Amino acid sequence: MAIYAIGDVQGCYPELQRLLAKLHFDPAADRLWFCGDLVNRGGESLEVLRLVHRLRASSVVTLGNHDLSLLAVAIREPEARARTNPDLRRVLDAPDSDALIDWLRGQSLLHHDAELGFTLVHAGLAPSWTLKQAMHIAREVELALRGPGHRALLQRMFGNRPARWSSKLRGQDRLRAAINIFTRMRYCDAHGRIDFDVKGPPGSQRAGLYPWFEVPGLRMRATRIVCGHWSALGRFAGLGTYAIDTGCVWGGQLTALRLDGEEPQFIAVDAEPHRKRV
Repeated sequence: MAIYAIGDVQGCYPELQRLLAKLHFDPAADRLWFCGDLVNRGGESLEVLRLVHRLRASSVVTLGNHDLSLLAVAIREPEARARTNPDLRRVLDAPDSDALIDWLRGQSLLHHDAELGFTLVHAGLAPSWTLKQAMHIAREVELALRGPGHRALLQRMFGNRPARWSSKLRGQDRLRAAINIFTRMRYCDAHGRIDFDVKGPPGSQRAGLYPWFEVPGLRMRATRIVCGHWSALGRFAGLGTYAIDTGCVWGGQLTALRLDGEEPQFIAVDAEPHRKRV
């Protein structure tokens, strides 16, 4: 059995098909970990969702910010839904839309495998969190997304405040702060306050900001973290972190990371020629 983590697909269906073929993926024996942002921008988000949904018995999915945005659009009135981009409208107008949206809403924010020693998230973990805290906070948000109050959460989750985690946070502020950390974080200051505007590669940020996995005083965790979200960071391995968003939708690559070998192994396919290169 092989276990592969796959970076941000973002509706890039042909590349996902080619990557699975390159991996010789066998759903009866192998497992896939998707690090979030299955949808948006690539043009074939519906096909990606349908494929991952079919493979759900052999897959793990953590939610990304674009996945959560789709869930938020899905609960809006028809007039507001009609204003979203054509890629997501195809998902919302599909005959199996309700099944796909309900399934997506039931996915995780964090997946941890103690035997492998790997933890999967979309963006990252707050510098002050232990793994145990992160798992507990992820479950809080997941239960809220799956529960009867999920509409209120999806309507109120947007916003950059609070930008820093505190155990004193309660209610919607607590859930929003957690979602921002799990799905939107790249840089933060020494106190863990997120800067949502800076998105470039390490070295391009202003003084006083750090990649979330380099913040001074970062809590040590007995796990390796696999994440995506940050295409400008690209493929990265260091400081206990493996980043696998290699910008497929921007003309880069779609990357998988094999997790079950002696050493993690990167495998990638190039984006389709029509993808916008940056």
